[in-house]
Amino acid sequence: MTTTPAPFGARLRRAMDERGPLCVGIDPHASLLADWGLNDDIAGLERFTHTVVEALADRVAVLKPQSAFFERFGSRGIAVLERAVADSRAAGALVLMDAKRGDIGSTMAAYAATYLDPASPLFSDAVTVSPYLGYGSLRPALDLARESGTGVFVLALTSNPEGAEVQHAVREDGTTIAATMLDHLRAENAGAAPMGSYGAVVGATLGSSAGAARADLAINGPLLAPGIGAQGATAADLPKVFGAAVRDVVPNVSRGVLRHGPAVGALRESAARFAAEVREAVGS
Repeated sequence: MTTTPAPFGARLRRAMDERGPLCVGIDPHASLLADWGLNDDIAGLERFTHTVVEALADRVAVLKPQSAFFERFGSRGIAVLERAVADSRAAGALVLMDAKRGDIGSTMAAYAATYLDPASPLFSDAVTVSPYLGYGSLRPALDLARESGTGVFVLALTSNPEGAEVQHAVREDGTTIAATMLDHLRAENAGAAPMGSYGAVVGATLGSSAGAARADLAINGPLLAPGIGAQGATAADLPKVFGAAVRDVVPNVSRGVLRHGPAVGALRESAARFAAEVREAVGS
């Protein structure tokens, strides 16, 4: 007898309530490996990744490996990523695969199966996707996420300055591309409780530029907010950027935590400090 998996949104809400509202990236780029005294090779990648998972997977709500930093090592890097995903999930962390995939038809379906099919060795709790071949192109991932109890985070208002030329563009009906994506996600999440499984990526560094879209950020789903820490945003900025939707924010910290490695204790202390600051800022 098969059972319907608990939806990602419900699992994410529980994890944030129990472990604190924080997502920590696993970003083994070459300069960070060097800062840890590791070589930029498969041994360094493996040591770095294992240390982050050991330090944080049993205590943070979400771990977010950046797939590109593993892919650059070929099949051996992917093997490290597979183990990181499995070990993180076994320790209780939700895994958000930062892959930013976007395509059409059978290719999009294959990307979805890679990360959202329980039979895949890279099966994760959620994946980031790019909607700029049209929101409808994401349908294979959206449908598989609903079926498998996983989640999807759609790029909407990203923190990189180049994103504005697409995301702030205005359609014929007067709405921006970003607002259109948020509208689609709101429809996907309609009626979900305690929170939908279809999220948006909205940069915590946007400041007042997000003000016009603030009302639209309430999508009844999670809002992944990169930019806390090394990129300049702080936990105190979250209410200003996200307004009434702030309780649904999943702040993402990468270098702000990872720079304290390779000491396991220092990584844990840094993550705990960020989680506490976010709790205080959002009042949860």
